[in-house]
Amino acid sequence: MLFFLISAIKIIVLLGFLILIHECGHFAVAKWCNVKVNEFAIGFGPTIWKKQGKETKYAVRLIPLGGFVSMEGEDERTEDSRSFSNASIPKRIAICLAGATVNIIFAVVVYFILASTAGTFISNEIDSIVAGYAAEEAGLQAGDKIIEIDDKKIENKYDIDDAMAESNGNEIHVAVERSGENLEYNIKPTEVKSKVTGMYLDDKCKIVAIDKGSCSEKQGIKANDTLIKINDIEINGDRDKAIEALRQSDTDTIKLTVERGNQKIDINLTPDYVSTYYLGINLKQAADTLINRIINGGIETKEFLLSIVDNLKQLFTGNVGVDQMMGPVGISEVVVKTNGFREFVELMALVSLSLGVTNLLPVPALDGGKILLLIIEAIRRKPLKQETEINIQLLGISILLALSLYVTYNDILRIL
Repeated sequence: MLFFLISAIKIIVLLGFLILIHECGHFAVAKWCNVKVNEFAIGFGPTIWKKQGKETKYAVRLIPLGGFVSMEGEDERTEDSRSFSNASIPKRIAICLAGATVNIIFAVVVYFILASTAGTFISNEIDSIVAGYAAEEAGLQAGDKIIEIDDKKIENKYDIDDAMAESNGNEIHVAVERSGENLEYNIKPTEVKSKVTGMYLDDKCKIVAIDKGSCSEKQGIKANDTLIKINDIEINGDRDKAIEALRQSDTDTIKLTVERGNQKIDINLTPDYVSTYYLGINLKQAADTLINRIINGGIETKEFLLSIVDNLKQLFTGNVGVDQMMGPVGISEVVVKTNGFREFVELMALVSLSLGVTNLLPVPALDGGKILLLIIEAIRRKPLKQETEINIQLLGISILLALSLYVTYNDILRIL
């Protein structure tokens, strides 16, 4: 009972707070633009608390999975001089932008604080050389500082990782600083091949997602299958054991047994192989100074932002399927599993950034869709017909509702 109560509190705090700051953004900018706000509500469903202000009703509703700011003239155009529909286009765009902007700013600030206080920043200075790799063969030494790779400035581990990925195994030009002297090397990175199945397991060995075009998808494995055997060895719901068994299999074809519904199905899986390229170096941890904390906090935050953008890009290019998306139910399950305050706040930053970026997508019914309609109005120099605009919004709501139901269904299957 106590676990359930704590879990419910964590979910309500995370989702409720992020929705609150999102709607506060819309509310604050609407007030600043002198647009009349009729109601400010957190949640949906029956009202459990309300208070009437001078002109705005404030309410908390039963289901803490949303919220809204109801502005005069937002849904139907009115003659009120303070209505949303009579505000200038820049003001209306600012109001629509405000919610997502607050979520993004909150995420960036929180993640920067977390990243800058982690104290585990990696420098560009070599701590040791890995035997048998390219760096040893080329003559790099412990204490060398890698300052350039292919004429690109190197400041940290991320820069080196990017350079290795871009090299695609081809020879690279490396400039290092050694005892005040600059030295240059031409090095062909060491190639390491690893098995990739394209399937993702939860902690009970249920397959929660499968990469598009992966060997798992091609060879008949499905999301929500449960992996029970690898090469006839029982896994017993141990994800670490399953991952290790897949990694250590010395055959080209791996025999998997999965449970699908009430059936047990044997599948012969031939993994894909991917090449990763390494110099073969271990880097020193950066000095723990205020300047380094600020610099590295900024770098970690940039990588955090880029990861969200990359995930969206993969979704729209088809590299990630809709069945891998996570809705409120899936997020709630992840929230429940967080350990400690720091992990909880880090997840809050991730969800906040995802919420903000997603809301700016040019999809009708989302803030980005409203902004798109306002841009069209500015180009046409007149608004769309109200009936047309309503139909577009209804279409967007229908699409989002169908997507939400599908995502929620997949979330529930992953949990069960």
